[in-house]
Amino acid sequence: MSMSGPLNGLTVVEIAGIGPAPFTGMVLADLGATVVRVDRIGTSTLPLPISARHDLLGRGKRSIGVDLKQPRGTTLVRTLAARADVLIEGFRPGVAERLGIGPADVHAVNPKLVYGRMTGWGQDGPLAPTAGHDLTYLARTGILHAIGPADAPVPPINLLGDYGGGGMLLAAGVLAALWHAERTGTGQVVDAAIVDGAALLATQLFGMLHSGAWQDRRAANLLDGGAPFYGVYETADGTFLAVGPLERRFYAEFAELLGLDPHTAPAQLDVASWPRLRALIGARVATRTRDEWIEVFEGSDACVAPVLTLAEAPTDPHNQARGVFVEVDGVTQPAPAPRFTDTPAPTPTLPPPYPGEHTRELLAEYGIEDADALLADAVVG
Repeated sequence: MSMSGPLNGLTVVEIAGIGPAPFTGMVLADLGATVVRVDRIGTSTLPLPISARHDLLGRGKRSIGVDLKQPRGTTLVRTLAARADVLIEGFRPGVAERLGIGPADVHAVNPKLVYGRMTGWGQDGPLAPTAGHDLTYLARTGILHAIGPADAPVPPINLLGDYGGGGMLLAAGVLAALWHAERTGTGQVVDAAIVDGAALLATQLFGMLHSGAWQDRRAANLLDGGAPFYGVYETADGTFLAVGPLERRFYAEFAELLGLDPHTAPAQLDVASWPRLRALIGARVATRTRDEWIEVFEGSDACVAPVLTLAEAPTDPHNQARGVFVEVDGVTQPAPAPRFTDTPAPTPTLPPPYPGEHTRELLAEYGIEDADALLADAVVG
């Protein structure tokens, strides 16, 4: 059994950026890949006031600082790419080409390289050259319209577009292209756009819409808060309980444990009576604290869970038993996922690097002998 992860031996060059592309690099590093992050000298990639050591998307990576505006800097990146399996970048379309590290530039030195590109709008289309963020990508795909209470959409945290539809699908695309490269000896470009991936995540939703099983408005459906048996209720101590017994037998168990009177409560699927059922469930939930209810529902199939805070989640008994969270250098964080029987991904040991922290080390590894001159001329740093 290997403790190096299933991607042990894979080498990835990641051009530093924010959000989705670094998330892809983290996923690959978690699974055993060697990831070298190229940080641009004098350019901060962190939009939020957090320290580099707390930028957990950098875990498991080493950093080399490079001035990409100098020809010797881009030559160095091509040198790294020549010995890599994957290169990941998150520039706007055309920027990598202008810098001299676009697909044609690196395929000239490594035809087998998989070149992963992460953008919001994609490499083409009328919006391709413009800026955007998770919220705007979700808005264009119809997904944002479906999220929130009936009166207005709400901005979800950027896990859905940036990381789910973006970084995670770039990781899947890179691995698919690697499979092709191994069989053919030919690399290719993976054009991962958040707008594409976010739309893909909603595939089943579009099927339900066309079948008439989904109404194109918020809080009117089984999974968007419209159904009283799929939602969140406040408890006696001001915390919340997540309730989701969709199936009839699960709902029957939920109703019994909650103490709903079967003779007076509306039937589960009596849509006209959903407002009354919601009020009854809310009134019952409000009679006890969150933890008291969890004791009632523990071990049942009622599909009830406490709404834990980010700080509480690592101490949850199930999360602890599974090792869902790990502590690295005093920082509690999600563990690598998914799980593998023969090549389990180890707990990350490399903390997120400071930009350029491993510059000398990596120059030596790649046999680049003029490190002092490169440092003196601020080609690297």
